Amino acid sequence: MGYQKSTPTAAPEAPTPLWQAWADEFPVTRNLVYLNHAGVSPLPRRVAQAMADWAQEAMHWGSYYYSRWLETYEGLRQAAARLLGASRDEIAIVKNTSEGIAAAAMGLDWRPGDRVVVFAEEFPANYLPWKNLERRGVGLIELSVFDPLEKIEQACRGARLLALSFVQYLSGYRADVEAIGAICRSHGCLFLLDAIQGLGAFPLDVERARVDVLAADGHKWLLGPEGCGILYVRREVQEQIEPVEFGWTNVANYHDFGNRDLTLRPDAGRYECGTLNTPGCYGLRAAIELLLEIGIPAIAEALQARSEQIAEAVQRKGYEVLGVRDPAHVSGIVSFRKPGVESPEVVGQLKAKGIVLAARQGWIRASPHFYVGPEPIERLIAELP
Repeated sequence: MGYQKSTPTAAPEAPTPLWQAWADEFPVTRNLVYLNHAGVSPLPRRVAQAMADWAQEAMHWGSYYYSRWLETYEGLRQAAARLLGASRDEIAIVKNTSEGIAAAAMGLDWRPGDRVVVFAEEFPANYLPWKNLERRGVGLIELSVFDPLEKIEQACRGARLLALSFVQYLSGYRADVEAIGAICRSHGCLFLLDAIQGLGAFPLDVERARVDVLAADGHKWLLGPEGCGILYVRREVQEQIEPVEFGWTNVANYHDFGNRDLTLRPDAGRYECGTLNTPGCYGLRAAIELLLEIGIPAIAEALQARSEQIAEAVQRKGYEVLGVRDPAHVSGIVSFRKPGVESPEVVGQLKAKGIVLAARQGWIRASPHFYVGPEPIERLIAELP
């Protein structure tokens, strides 16, 4: 038997990085290094197109195709439910995160002596509504998001509700929502999550995390337009939270314009008061469906790589990075500063060079999304003083 020469096996091709695979969806990269998704995100191509198509249709046809609008509202509810691991009956469409949080803050039947667990580092939207309840005799227990779980558990004993952000807007700290949700459930404490700084960037399953109420606007990591968001209310909790805005669409038979029955809709639609933001719904549905197509785990992996690149590089240039870079708690947000460097001035200088960040409370905040590759980060670092 003669010697047979083996045929070399070709090495498998490396997968295309997300920032290359989806580059065509983000024309903003042709104009800017955009690192402010914790502020307001640029619109992907298909999101802008969905809204433009609706506008053209409305211009030429008015409400002739109104049935398509209704299909879009339903499609948004279903897409949001898939994103959260929820039922579409637990999804309401709202204007913004604040409206969603207010639905719970104002809709629960608070009693003097009730207690709410809050966190000092929260954005005002998830602090002031609870502070406002002190006028009704509700007490606040204020913790830090960096407190150990044991301290959070102690605070939850006898508390009515715990309000927390999935990701903190300044430090970028990503909470262990599953552990905190388990604590809340074990003590009969409602768990409200402000998800705006993490939803669309990191996986979140409301069942595993035992979330009772969640609110998130679409204009940050969800890559949608401003003025359109989602509110999740667990089915078992809906009877506890009364609608605080009451209009014709809160009720079960709202399609009957002669209806005078106040029976609420049998799902989270009871929190929708009147006409919805139709172009916003077109855009947000397209945005969430895009994220689901890409895959949230892949997005999270890409985001962690970019945020780590920023954190390591700015530290080499002498900047202090806010928070501890623990892989279990990092997000797409990196805030940094240096003595003698004024953050608003630097952010303004970088903006003039086409690099968009944000100045927040003395820090420079960078927040890239998955479509930002390593080279734009290198440009940012080169331009930093």
